[in-house]
Amino acid sequence: MTLQDRLPGLGCDTKTCFGIETPWPVLGFDGTDAHVPALDPAFRFEPEVTRALLMGFAHGRRVYVHGPHGSGKSSHIEQVAARLNWPCVRVNLDGHVTRSDLIGRDMVVLRDGKQVTEFVPGILVWALQRPVALVFDEYDAGRPDVMFVIQRLLESNGRLTLLDQNQVIAPHPAFRLFATANTAGQGDASGLYAGTQALNQAQMDRWHVVCELGYMPMAQELAVLQARLPGLAVEQLRAMVQLAGLCRRAYRQGDLSTLMSLRTLITWGENLQLVEDMATALRLAFVNRCDTNERPLMAELYQRCFDAELPLGADDDGLY
Repeated sequence: MTLQDRLPGLGCDTKTCFGIETPWPVLGFDGTDAHVPALDPAFRFEPEVTRALLMGFAHGRRVYVHGPHGSGKSSHIEQVAARLNWPCVRVNLDGHVTRSDLIGRDMVVLRDGKQVTEFVPGILVWALQRPVALVFDEYDAGRPDVMFVIQRLLESNGRLTLLDQNQVIAPHPAFRLFATANTAGQGDASGLYAGTQALNQAQMDRWHVVCELGYMPMAQELAVLQARLPGLAVEQLRAMVQLAGLCRRAYRQGDLSTLMSLRTLITWGENLQLVEDMATALRLAFVNRCDTNERPLMAELYQRCFDAELPLGADDDGLY
C-alpha cells in the first residue's frame, strides 16, 4: 500500500494518549511512516489546544495556533501526530519560500538517460495528495504572494488549481492543514517578533479553529522539566520555574524586554548538566540575551529564587 492509499482507521483512546476525552471518535493510522514525528513520552499536553488540534485531525478542521515563542505550538501538533501515527511535514514560511516552492516548477530531469523538462510539484502539491498534516510555521511572516496561494486551500472544498498544468487537485481525504504563529494575525506591537506582519483578515476568517497557547502554569512546567531533566534535583527545577515566572511578570510590567520561555528553561537545565554551575548556565541560556541595563534586575530575581549572587561582570573564563 502506498502512502497515497492510506486512510486512518485505528481508534485512539484520547484519555490515555492526551489526558482528555472527546465526544467524537479520533482515528489514527495503524502503521508508521518516515514522516511521522518521533514520539516524546515526556511531552505534556495543554487540554484546550489539544482538543482543537484533535478537531483538526479527526474532522479536517483547519487550525491556527498562536502564542509566544517557546510555548510548544509546533511541538503540540507534532506530538498529536506522533500518537496518531499521522505523517507530518513542517514548512517554515521565511522570506525565501516562494510560490514555486509551494506549487512547483518546470525543471530539467533525467529520464532514461536523457534530459527532459517536466513539472516537478512543490511541497504543497505533494502534501495535498497524501495523508499528511502540513504545518506552516511562522505563518505571520509569509510573503503576500505565498499567502494568497495558501488562501486557495482555505476554501470550503480546499481544491488547488495548477494554472500552468491545466489541472485541479482535490485534497486527499486525510490531508490536514495547520499553522503556527507568534501573533493572532493583527501584527506585533511589542517589538519581540520582528518580521511578522498583519495578516489578510479575509484569509484569517477562513481558518476554522483559532486557539492561543501561552506558557504553562508553574506545576506543569515543573513536570515537564522533571521529565526532560531527571538528573537535576526537584528543588533546583522548582527555583528555575519560579525565576521564569518572575521574569514573565517583569516583562508584563515593562521592566524586562526579553521573555523566558519553556524552551529557555530546558536549555538552561541542559547547560547546567554540562557546566555544573547554575549561574553560568543561566547566563549562557538567557542573561546574555538581555539588555545590559536589565541585568541587575536579573541578578535581583536570581538572588530571590536561589539565595545566591548572579555575577554580571567578566569572570576568569571571559563569560558575562
